[in-house]
Amino acid sequence: MVQINPSILSADFARLAEEARRVGGPEGADWLHVDVMDNHFVPNLTLGVPVVESLRKATDTPLDCHLMIEDPDRWAPQYVEAGAGSVTFHAEAAAAPVRLAREIRAKGARASMALKPATPIEPYEDLLPELDMLLVMTVEPGFGGQAFLDVMLPKIRRTRQLIDKHGLQLWLQVDGGVSASTIERCAEAGADVFVAGSAVYGADDPAAAVRALRAQAREAADGAAGTCAH
Repeated sequence: MVQINPSILSADFARLAEEARRVGGPEGADWLHVDVMDNHFVPNLTLGVPVVESLRKATDTPLDCHLMIEDPDRWAPQYVEAGAGSVTFHAEAAAAPVRLAREIRAKGARASMALKPATPIEPYEDLLPELDMLLVMTVEPGFGGQAFLDVMLPKIRRTRQLIDKHGLQLWLQVDGGVSASTIERCAEAGADVFVAGSAVYGADDPAAAVRALRAQAREAADGAAGTCAH
């Protein structure tokens, strides 16, 4: 199932409630991607728990919180309590990823782990059953609007192979430079959840951009599945 998660990092922060509604509605965003940055793990500062709490009240679209922060073991559970339906922590920052994933799940949210571009998936193979989603960053985390890193496509493929090897119902998300010109390659490589920032919020009609990206990804995924079947 292809899902499109617009990133509010590319939205107008002065009108977040309205920006959230602009991508909602029938065939709109599956999730709203919320980038949390602490100016320590990444060199940028965005928003935190109070904004997530406010967004939860302002939109019916579930919130997908990506924590680019130090000490997620301490802070991630607070984002579940604030209303996030999915919480992603970074493998590079978590002290006890299995314990943290279980705590996120126990509080009622989907548990997700993110990998920076230089972090390989293979050392985390045994952790995959503890997760609901795995995020492969296709840019260095910290800033929106970066160019997609093609060198991440083999990593996406390897991750999909590991997920299939273990028969897991694990979503594979990509984040960074996802647009009309890159989403098909990501889908063909095995990704099924796509974070898109400027490709959505930079469009005249963000909701239409969501629908167009989803259609592109579905077609590419179906084509890849057909090729594999043969």
